[in-house]
Amino acid sequence: MASKLGLAGGIPERRVRPIWDAIDSRQFKNALKLTTTLLSKHPHSPYALALKALILERMGKPDEALSVCLNAKELLYKNESLLMDDLTLSTLQIVFQRLDHLELATSCYEHACGKFPNNLELMMGLFNCYVREYSFVKQQQTAIKMYKLVGEERFLLWAVCSIQLQIRSNLLMVALAQQSDLVSGLKMLQPFCKEVLCGNGGEKLLLLAEGLLKKHVASHGLHEPEALIVYFSILEQQAKYGDALDILGGKLGSLLMIEVDKLRIQGKLLARAGDYAAAANVYQKILELCGDDWEAFLHYLGCLFEDESSWACETINTPINPPRYVECKLTHLTDEVFDSCMENASAFVQKLQAEASNDSLRNPYLAHLEIERRKCLFRKNNDDNLVEALLQYYSRFGHLACFTSDVEAFLQVLPPEKKMEFLDKLMKNSNSLSVVPTRALGQSITLLKTEELIGNMFNLSVAELEGSAVQMAELYCKNLPLSKDLDPQESMHGEELLSIVCNVLVQAVNCSSFGCGLWFIVTYLVHVLVVHPYFPPKKNLKTIVLAVLLLCLKTDGKRIEETDEPMPMWDLSYGVASFPLACKWFLAFQGCFLVHFQHSCLKLKQSSCSAWKSVNLAKLSFGTSFDSKSLIITGLFWRTRDLGYFIEAIMVLEFGLTIRRYTFQYKILLLHLYSYFGALPLAYERYKSLDVKNILMEAVSHHILPQMLASPLWADLSNLLKDYLKFMDDHFRESADLTFLAYRHRNYSKVIEFVQFKERLQHSNQYLVARVEAPILQLKQGADNIEEEGSILESLKCGADFIELSNEIGSKSLTFNEDFQSRPWWTPTTEKNYLLGPFEGISYCPKENLTKEREENVRGFIERKSLLPRMIYLSIQSASVLYKDNSEINDSLADPKISTELKALLDRYAKMLGFSLNDAIDVVVGVSRGLKPYEVFGSDVIDWLNFAVFFNAWSLNSHDSGQQGGERTPGSWHVVNSLLENYILGKLRAMGPLIQSPQGDLPILVKLVTEPLAWHGLVIQACVRTCLPSGKKKKKSGSTDQSISLLSNAVRDAIQSLCSVLEEVAKWSQDQIKSPEDNKIDLLVSSLKRNGGAGKVFNILETLASSPNETELGDRISQALRSWSPVDVGRKIVTGQCRVLSEFWRICESKIKSLKTLKQQIAQV
Repeated sequence: MASKLGLAGGIPERRVRPIWDAIDSRQFKNALKLTTTLLSKHPHSPYALALKALILERMGKPDEALSVCLNAKELLYKNESLLMDDLTLSTLQIVFQRLDHLELATSCYEHACGKFPNNLELMMGLFNCYVREYSFVKQQQTAIKMYKLVGEERFLLWAVCSIQLQIRSNLLMVALAQQSDLVSGLKMLQPFCKEVLCGNGGEKLLLLAEGLLKKHVASHGLHEPEALIVYFSILEQQAKYGDALDILGGKLGSLLMIEVDKLRIQGKLLARAGDYAAAANVYQKILELCGDDWEAFLHYLGCLFEDESSWACETINTPINPPRYVECKLTHLTDEVFDSCMENASAFVQKLQAEASNDSLRNPYLAHLEIERRKCLFRKNNDDNLVEALLQYYSRFGHLACFTSDVEAFLQVLPPEKKMEFLDKLMKNSNSLSVVPTRALGQSITLLKTEELIGNMFNLSVAELEGSAVQMAELYCKNLPLSKDLDPQESMHGEELLSIVCNVLVQAVNCSSFGCGLWFIVTYLVHVLVVHPYFPPKKNLKTIVLAVLLLCLKTDGKRIEETDEPMPMWDLSYGVASFPLACKWFLAFQGCFLVHFQHSCLKLKQSSCSAWKSVNLAKLSFGTSFDSKSLIITGLFWRTRDLGYFIEAIMVLEFGLTIRRYTFQYKILLLHLYSYFGALPLAYERYKSLDVKNILMEAVSHHILPQMLASPLWADLSNLLKDYLKFMDDHFRESADLTFLAYRHRNYSKVIEFVQFKERLQHSNQYLVARVEAPILQLKQGADNIEEEGSILESLKCGADFIELSNEIGSKSLTFNEDFQSRPWWTPTTEKNYLLGPFEGISYCPKENLTKEREENVRGFIERKSLLPRMIYLSIQSASVLYKDNSEINDSLADPKISTELKALLDRYAKMLGFSLNDAIDVVVGVSRGLKPYEVFGSDVIDWLNFAVFFNAWSLNSHDSGQQGGERTPGSWHVVNSLLENYILGKLRAMGPLIQSPQGDLPILVKLVTEPLAWHGLVIQACVRTCLPSGKKKKKSGSTDQSISLLSNAVRDAIQSLCSVLEEVAKWSQDQIKSPEDNKIDLLVSSLKRNGGAGKVFNILETLASSPNETELGDRISQALRSWSPVDVGRKIVTGQCRVLSEFWRICESKIKSLKTLKQQIAQV
């Protein structure tokens, strides 16, 4: 070809090299100049045109680049005499790929291969195109052609890998078809998919792959280990384990040079073939050669018990943090068989322990724990033996940071009393710690982490929690000199202590609120059940509820912590251990209580009872937006919580970061504390300091993304979404490069792995949420200007693509790639935060695996959100043609399909909320008139208010119910105005100062203003534009004048209503911002320096920082301690909260300004 003759695309290489040098050095203008000169000498050279297109694309001129590429493609097709080398085509492919027109590159290669069918370079380029398109069938066909052409082993393996990818793709189709009951189209695919995979299709593909490999082995053999592994994979999928074992034991088995790898394959094949005894022997050999192979030991036990659980196949939904142990099936075993297997396993483990030459080898001792765990699972009453084994493991490895993660699975099988027994024994052994300081520190930390893991800290009183936190702080300070000579980027000795202190302080916050809240609920219940004169005469119910409540409170002998509030009505010296059950009973009968709650509060305010006066009912201003859970939250958390503990937790972590700024655990904890505290800019700053890049965006961004989506920090949110989506889209575009690279380097297992990884990311729930939220953010930002909103909607194809996503989401299998193991205990998932709800009496906080529940919730969220752009567009279009005379209506706007489509989407939206369209309309109308409480909306308040806004837009131009549009207009406007005004103002009046009541309902308030209220504002803008007189005067009928008059009056009322609401919100925000900064800082810092309550840990750290011992601590740590300033931390918190409020105020002011302009315009009508 031309390139082999010193030519590049038919052009001498010396003329092309300077252009490539300029491109590589990013001197694109110079490169373009050189290319123009080259084209003057070779005007009909496709390669020169391809170079110019590449430069234009790099310069950010995609349209010009595409035009030049198409010219080059046309030249290739027309001129048969032109040389078609891979260099020209690959350059075109690069440009087409970057312009998202990969199909054009494929067509070029197909054309070239048609002209030169025996050119291997061109065929490899075509194969690469099919790899990029994930066209597995065409990959297979092209690879077989190359194999027939040159007979090379690699092309045969390319074909076999393509066959395997086809089978995986068919498997996925079957899984989707089986799980989808929502999409009827997939039901039609089920028989086809099953036939392809389970019938003739899948079997024929596997037989084809096996036949190709057999024929090649017979004539040429195999020469690479990866080829042999692919061969085994094909045989495994057909359950031909015996054939695979024969090959492994034959001449080809010598390709596997590492003995352990060969044994692993042999053990797996024997187990799959049902020869468990032989497989167990093989795994014994593996463990003798590699004693720290935990997976091999699990397989060994699986073979002993003839249990296939340890070979469970990975699926697309496999969590990124799989459990460290596997579920085992033991019920099929008799006692005799089980005991025999256990004896054999125990003897082998003892042998491994005796032969272990390395003291750091943990696997033989973990194996002993696993044996005792399985005895417990088999109901052998083996709890004591397991406890003893855990103690032995602690004595050997208790100083390691991994101890608690090692034993977590084994502790789960123990009953609560045995867990406490184990903890007590550990406490007793704590006096005999190692004499080596670092080892003793590690053992002490392990003891504290184990106490936290078991959940004992949740049962401690506030005083005990404070004592524990103080003890840990003193331990940290005492051992700080051990890190004196460490590099700043090295992990410090004992740095985990501050994380545990933070967890304890957060728990102390929760506990400290329960005593006061307890008095409030019990007293209120007694008042309502016994004293209230208006309560329904259900004496039996009263007696039962009261008796159960008191019984729950009396089950624990501990006294409630002392509070500043006087004892209400009688002396209750009962514990709070069963208080959560009391709360549940209270909520179970809340329907009776809440009817009279407001009246009761009014009576209590007038009461002369000192106990009731001590309860600050002024803070319980629920109004019409009272939420049943808010009683618990207000009584147990917001009103009585000592925020000093939260401030102290923040100070502790900031103190730790001052000494070592690379500790990611501190940053993640601070991120969540700042988010909860309403200082979201600080949380985002901590997230950015994690330096999250590339795939970590998918695994780590869950820490900040949900909070940002509900915040007014639109610029930061936009950057966060753009960075995340850019990485994902770039990976999808370029992941095929890795796949083809794996093909070329003969790493065939990576081919399958890369395709699986790409599929996993494509099904990421977080990616789909970000794809929906990014355009909705754009719509929020442009909602104050209907012209700008129109441009945004036009760029989004009027929401049509998102309707397709909403239709498809029901059939998508979502993946959850977030690393939830790194989240704090109080928020194990993005949907759950224990601090926002009532105390649940949890004694153990495992990292929850709620994949199915989360998948259902996320799918519903995406499905609803995907409808918004289209419904906003249709609402604007519907309002834009209201009441105009038929002669004035543009045909495209007056299309009756708009009303029909909007009604269909409303019906679908209502079904997502659990109602039919008519029932949903009855609900919103009933709530707006005060006939139903806002509680009927549940947690979907924003969705319900969105529904009301879109219902109004549809009803204005609809006659479905037999009413004229003009007659219905005032009613539908009033429904939306009333809903928004009452709910927003109710939330606003219930909110206290942000510095004293962190977060609260601020995220909800932001969503209310930026979503339903904003969409309602767009409908108003469309109506005002409709009502304004046009340039051409036309005679209007009396009915048209009356309709416009009714509409204009309704619009005036709506504008006035929204203006008054937004002015109230803006005033509240401005008052918060204008509050003196020094006063807020003093409030935060002084909460740590009062007698009693929070501040004990803070005082220890402050004492250390005020007078550090440079000799013991070294210069670096001493200087860091001197730079720590609690006042600066307080100032950052206040500044962060003020920035959130300022951004929210700016949004409100922008909307007020827009509405005032509309008010002036509508006055002209």
